[in-house]
Amino acid sequence: MGRQQFIALMYAWIVILGLILLTSIFLAFLLRFTTFNETTLTWVTLTIGLISLFIGGIVAGVKAQQKGWIIGSITGLGFTIFTFLVQFLGYQQAFSLEQSLHHAGYIIAALIGGVVGVNMLGTQRK
Repeated sequence: MGRQQFIALMYAWIVILGLILLTSIFLAFLLRFTTFNETTLTWVTLTIGLISLFIGGIVAGVKAQQKGWIIGSITGLGFTIFTFLVQFLGYQQAFSLEQSLHHAGYIIAALIGGVVGVNMLGTQRK
């Protein structure tokens, strides 16, 4: 992996973590000050995660400018590994089947985002 791809991954992970942090704060306020319930929260967090990983994949693809499916996959996989390590080392719990399926979706969303990101600039480079 070259320097350009590594920088693309760093940008993508920063964007993903930033988006998730901002939406987490917003959701915490919703839970505190409204009648928003935890059942709805599950679907909302899944959707936010998919959108965040898709946007992160786009950022990685735009920055890398090549091999969007690889850079997108690595973006999603890196996020999944980070999440797993926090959960496993911090809480001594492995992923459940449901979490594994969610993270497979996150990786696919980042992969698609990487492909879209690389191809967004395709017409401008020619």
